[in-house]
Amino acid sequence: MRILILGFCAFCLWGCGSKGGDSGVKVEKSTAVFDWKMVTTWPKNFPGLGTAPEDFANMVRQMSGGRLNIKVFGAGQLLPPFEVFDAVSQGTAEMGHGAAYYWAGKARGAEFFATVPFGLNAQEMSSWIHHGGGLQLWREMYQPFGLRPFAAGNTGVQMAGWYNREINSMADIVGLKMRIPGLGAEVLSRAGALAVNMPAGEIYTAMQTGVIDATEWVGPYNDLALGLHQVAEYYYYPGWHEPGVVAELIVNVKSFDSLSPDLQVIVEVAARAINQNMLDEYTAKNNQALKELVKAHGVKVRRLPESVLLELRNIANKVISEQANQTELTRRVAASLEKFKSEVMAYHSISEEAFYKARRAD
Repeated sequence: MRILILGFCAFCLWGCGSKGGDSGVKVEKSTAVFDWKMVTTWPKNFPGLGTAPEDFANMVRQMSGGRLNIKVFGAGQLLPPFEVFDAVSQGTAEMGHGAAYYWAGKARGAEFFATVPFGLNAQEMSSWIHHGGGLQLWREMYQPFGLRPFAAGNTGVQMAGWYNREINSMADIVGLKMRIPGLGAEVLSRAGALAVNMPAGEIYTAMQTGVIDATEWVGPYNDLALGLHQVAEYYYYPGWHEPGVVAELIVNVKSFDSLSPDLQVIVEVAARAINQNMLDEYTAKNNQALKELVKAHGVKVRRLPESVLLELRNIANKVISEQANQTELTRRVAASLEKFKSEVMAYHSISEEAFYKARRAD
């Protein structure tokens, strides 16, 4: 019932938001049945990240009346987690679910469509993608790989991570071995840390055995499920490196084009529904999980010092500028992001931020 309601609401929202739509237009429906595979970078049925693809598949099956059936494979079930991009590009699987910064080495600038340090939050990223020109740029970047991307989830502002040492100054960053992906990894590397990337299934053991001495994953909801409180002492915030990470759905273009128009719309509408629902889930579940981490497990929650955040922001600005100048397309993507950020910050300073301050006033 939850999936049906999500699908119905998303379809209504899509219809209301369509510009120039004609309610009298008849969409031709095909009776052909499609059986697709979706591969993901997440463990099977992992809370939030792993259940979103399952919800998407169920929603699509029900809205299509069984004409589009998607079998979801978690990380490692069909192929290694970081091979999702290539598998969908080559047609081994019709769909994939992951995060764009995992394939920045293949599609230069892809990390801009996941998250940017000190950049847009979840609400702002979704707005940029769907109403600020981001989606068109994203699809232009993936077009050479035969892929069609959709935003399909967001975790919201993440935590800064788990550490086995206190961070009191930038000196404590030097020599730190930390699991962290994307542009945040490059920022920490330049600060003197050793940044490494690894899938979720390897993080606990790596922390437990000392292969790494710090890690970020998502936030309380997922970090509790992964058991990271058992292998680290300090839990830091705010998530400067990942203020609103977009989970992406990638679809093989040839496979997508083989669908009838109504099935294509169903895929798009289901992606929009999952995009919002994941953020709603994390907003609700993080609260409860943080309480459990602190009260039941004695986790030490710490705020990164202002001096550390300031230096990380200075380094991040340089990293983002360099990444933006890779290609003509990355320059356009970065310029679009920066323009949107500047404009949305100006308004949010008297709306969201002002309200938060007013709400907390004694």
